[in-house]
Amino acid sequence: MGTEEKEKTFAELLGEHPPERERLRPGQAIEAAIVKITPEWVFIDLGEKSEGFVDQKEFLDDRGELKVREGDVIRAFFLSSARGEKRFTTRIADDSSRNFLEDAWKNRIPVEGVIEKEVKGGYEVKVGAVRAFCPYSQAGRTRAGEPGQLAGKRLEFLITEFGKKGRNIVLSHRALLEQQARKRKEELREVLKEGQKVRGRVAGIRQFGAFLDLGGIEGLIPVTEMAWGAVENAADLLKVGEEVEATIIKLDWDRDRITLSLKGNLPDPWEQVGRKYAEGTSHPGKVARLTDFGAFITLEPGVDGLIHISRLAKGKRIKHAREALEQGQAVTVRIGKIESDKKRLSLELSGRDSEEGEEADFRAYAKNGSRSFGSFADIMKSREGRKGRK
Repeated sequence: MGTEEKEKTFAELLGEHPPERERLRPGQAIEAAIVKITPEWVFIDLGEKSEGFVDQKEFLDDRGELKVREGDVIRAFFLSSARGEKRFTTRIADDSSRNFLEDAWKNRIPVEGVIEKEVKGGYEVKVGAVRAFCPYSQAGRTRAGEPGQLAGKRLEFLITEFGKKGRNIVLSHRALLEQQARKRKEELREVLKEGQKVRGRVAGIRQFGAFLDLGGIEGLIPVTEMAWGAVENAADLLKVGEEVEATIIKLDWDRDRITLSLKGNLPDPWEQVGRKYAEGTSHPGKVARLTDFGAFITLEPGVDGLIHISRLAKGKRIKHAREALEQGQAVTVRIGKIESDKKRLSLELSGRDSEEGEEADFRAYAKNGSRSFGSFADIMKSREGRKGRK
């Protein structure tokens, strides 16, 4: 042994031969950062100048695009070690070892399987060479379409039961989706704010609105938030699978509700009301809604005004606006009062149905009446004349 080697400290020798890292056991979960991505593998940092690798295919989305990048931290499960190389997975697919599936069950590692056929109460699923069972209720978060439509599909599952030494395996795709949704919810909770613009795909359309997939969690666009004007059918504006931008108007994490708006991304027509309309001017409109206190008239999409019930029936008393107007009827209205800050317009029917018509009637009456009796001023003048002649 040479002098130079004798002079090395214990710490230096320890640095050359660091203690072996705690041995990983199959199925053990770790979190590690991605250090390199190649066409075949994604390498992760295990610390102490050691790396592991994951098949790159596990990180491709439905369109074949990579969902991760270098620097991202992922959760992976240890599979095996050979010649110093440690292989990991984010799910188990082709390994048919029941021992491995038992580790997946104990450590809640996702497994990948193919739905072979429909059986009583659910589906028969093949995971590698092992057959398992998935109940109808666990095939998804919602039951979509006919049960037979899932046959032949490859999905990921969590093993919920591992009985009789692996001869009775029960799977759940729903549990995995809910687990992913909870994780996604926590991630989004840190970044989403009310008033923020987000992009998502239309996941479903209902009579009351449309659901937007924000990447693992859904938000609702109520039909009243789709446009400034009235929307009769959401399907006329949106299509399932379409990508749109919306504004978050309410976040309710306790009730798992995200309320979105499309019209929030459009110019507010009320910002131009003061320029387009003036008090006393007349404009065409359409009866939008009839109530017991008046009629709402649409002047343009998103701009409605109210004709109070007292101004609808030529001085007659009515109990409901439908006694004077019909839904969808075209009318001409006069602007009474504009309150842009409150988004309010007071309207009157133009013509004889308005106060203007009532004033015209009075002037006509007064004019005709003067032919018989004269005006009050004429009567006074006549009296003064008679006094002067006396």
